[in-house]
Amino acid sequence: MPNRQSFPNNEKSLNRIVSLDVFRGLTIAGMILVTDPGTYAHVYPQLLHAGWMGATAADMIFPSFLFIVGVSVPLSFTSRIQHGANRTSLAGHIFRRAAILFILGLLVNGFPGYQWHSLRLPGILQRIAICYASCGLIYLYTDFSAFNNIQSEISKRRLILPAIAFCLLACYWAMLVLVPVPGIGAGHLDTYGNLPAYIDRAVMGINHMWVWGLTPGVGITYDPEGILSTLPAIASTLIGVIAGEWMQTKNTENRKVVLLIITGVILVVMALLLSHFLPINKRIWTSTYALLSSGIALILFAVLYFIVDLRRVRWWIWPALVLGTNAILAFIISSLITSLGDLIHVSQTGGQPLTLHEFGYKISAASGLSPTNASLLYAIVIVLINIAIITPLYYKKIYLKV
Repeated sequence: MPNRQSFPNNEKSLNRIVSLDVFRGLTIAGMILVTDPGTYAHVYPQLLHAGWMGATAADMIFPSFLFIVGVSVPLSFTSRIQHGANRTSLAGHIFRRAAILFILGLLVNGFPGYQWHSLRLPGILQRIAICYASCGLIYLYTDFSAFNNIQSEISKRRLILPAIAFCLLACYWAMLVLVPVPGIGAGHLDTYGNLPAYIDRAVMGINHMWVWGLTPGVGITYDPEGILSTLPAIASTLIGVIAGEWMQTKNTENRKVVLLIITGVILVVMALLLSHFLPINKRIWTSTYALLSSGIALILFAVLYFIVDLRRVRWWIWPALVLGTNAILAFIISSLITSLGDLIHVSQTGGQPLTLHEFGYKISAASGLSPTNASLLYAIVIVLINIAIITPLYYKKIYLKV
């Protein structure tokens, strides 16, 4: 629910990292740029998701958001523990927040018709909810030292969390290549024959899956936020949790930056080397994709932390803070704008009515820009509209908290 509280970027707060809000806001802005071009016929390649195998800049946005969710877990929980929270209250907070996020995801998916027979069950907010709940509970129950000595440098958790992330990625890899799909066999990673797609079709049915998860000549066959592929997404979030743990150590700030960058580079190199054995694929969140995107998120976070929190170069961060401190609301608003833009029609003299989306792109194209730049301009305008809507709430210190 909406909540009034003190300025979210209070630098006196023990656990507040301003660059984390900036990073979150930049991912929301990137998401809007990717999902709301003037036309998908004219988009810069890096703002398009990879068709199937491989990855682009657009494919780094969602895992970066999950990484941020992970980083926030130890920072938030440490603050709550300092204010007297116990495991029972924290577990209740986790379940309540995850449930609200999941329900919000269903509401966004169903807008505006809300037809159960065709309601997509998975989704962005649903995956965030599951990953947050899983990582929050793992973090909560893997170490008792946090409730006795928050600043303890010797923590079993810092050994257990990487082990769990590794096991999730290794087990998922093994399932992808070893578990046979009935009637197809094992190891198929195409849009129809991969194991996650089969499980989604068997459990949810195609009526409740992503309408654009298509296999030519077959129809809907997969969902990028499906059931089994949530396992490596949890690992991606856990890597963020580990980074959040690092940020609370007694290492110097510069050393933290170096450790984040080195770890990020190692994960990227591992992903590229292992991609010869398991391709990088966002749609089924292969283990190599999880390593690559997590490595890039670590590097980006380190750079932003160095610039914003250590060097305090902050003249440029305001738009990102507006989106980043109200990220869930920004996501919901952008999703509604996208849906309404394709539903509302605008009459024009001497021609067929255009959707509001088409009409907006037509105006952008009339600016004299190339089709690709006009399409990008439309997306930038949508980002600015989101910022304009949320800015009054930002200055009134009203944030959507779930």
